[in-house]
Amino acid sequence: MSGRTLVAGIGNVFLGDDGFGVETVRALSAHRLPETVEVVDFGVRGVHLAYQLLDGYDTLVMLDATARGGEPGTLYLIEADGSAGPGGAVLDGHHMSPDAVLTLLDTLCAGTGTTPPRRTLVVGCEPASVEEGIGLSPPVAAAVPLAARMVLDLLRDETAAPDRAALRRTP
Repeated sequence: MSGRTLVAGIGNVFLGDDGFGVETVRALSAHRLPETVEVVDFGVRGVHLAYQLLDGYDTLVMLDATARGGEPGTLYLIEADGSAGPGGAVLDGHHMSPDAVLTLLDTLCAGTGTTPPRRTLVVGCEPASVEEGIGLSPPVAAAVPLAARMVLDLLRDETAAPDRAALRRTP
């Protein structure tokens, strides 16, 4: 792998399926990964994720519950287009969605002269419920090992293919 990769688990384990990213990071911890890959459970600490990205990563893979209208447990691979969207960064430690983290990162990079990750991917899972409660719903729990495999495949593809443009996937 030519650069460093950060795999970031995002979500609140006290809101049911919102804990998908955290559980997928836990599943990935059972696998041996290249030295250039860091896997971190950020939970709801989006500000920490934005600041960690200032350390310099080529690729960011975010794992998160992602409601897109599919059946619960459906996995999505989304490649961020690099635009953070309108408006400035809002520092609210309780509402730092992946979009807000990327907006904050753009602001931090502009202020520090650092570079954001060249490639940002989201491995998302359609939640059944994000109501208060601990534990994933059965369809989302069943998707966790599949999501871990998806991440491992992405990491393998990044390592094996010198022409990454050929690997780009669209939602």
